[in-house]
Amino acid sequence: MCRWKPLPLPVPLENSVPELSEILFISDLHLHQSQPGITENFLNFIETRARRARVLYILGDLFEVWLGDDDPAQEYSRVLDALHHLSLSTELYFMHGNRDFLVGEQLARRVNLTLLEDPTVFQLGSAQVALMHGDLLCSDDVDYQNFRKLVRDPEWQQNFLAKPLTERQAIANALREKSGAEMQHKKNAIMDVNPQTVEQTMKNLNVDILIHGHTHRPGIQPLAENKQRITLGDWHPEPSYLSWNNGEFTLVDSRVV
Repeated sequence: MCRWKPLPLPVPLENSVPELSEILFISDLHLHQSQPGITENFLNFIETRARRARVLYILGDLFEVWLGDDDPAQEYSRVLDALHHLSLSTELYFMHGNRDFLVGEQLARRVNLTLLEDPTVFQLGSAQVALMHGDLLCSDDVDYQNFRKLVRDPEWQQNFLAKPLTERQAIANALREKSGAEMQHKKNAIMDVNPQTVEQTMKNLNVDILIHGHTHRPGIQPLAENKQRITLGDWHPEPSYLSWNNGEFTLVDSRVV
């Protein structure tokens, strides 16, 4: 079971929404048929926790792989149906991750969610908040950043989506195997965020709080000048989410003490 860990901001935020004021943030579920437990946990989260919230932000890597909106993706049908039903009471926002960057407008319409740019900046109470998936902050991993630039190119995506689904599946499987092999030889520091990149990003965006996922290292880190970086956790082995309610952030993750 996850346990609540209240982590108040140094400067309390103002809650201007009187009803259904809770806002939830999640990322890195990596839903896949090989991990049915995570899918069941997410479905339960949708029907209980998320249904009581005003907004749910999904900051990337909801799926382990997404090959294009033309993929029937039957293994995700229960999740997509549950999200669509949730959208009737809760606003849904989705930001692409490094695994599901091919989610497009067709899926957005099916689920009734809004696609977000990375980064997205908005006002939350009295604070300016930036949302990111987080992979752009891992600037020391030069090989990955070059790969990211390639696969986020519209022309590359158009060419990839024009291939038969079976060919896309084969390419995706090969890329996953290559990525897994490369990660075994990379230093942990390279796969984590670069502190200078975080600082410069927050300065460029002029924000007080940065919320992101990707690294699977949940925590709330106080920074200079009363700023904060909040890292969302993945959902293995248990659910992980961030709640903002009554002017306070709470990171719910069994690994956070």
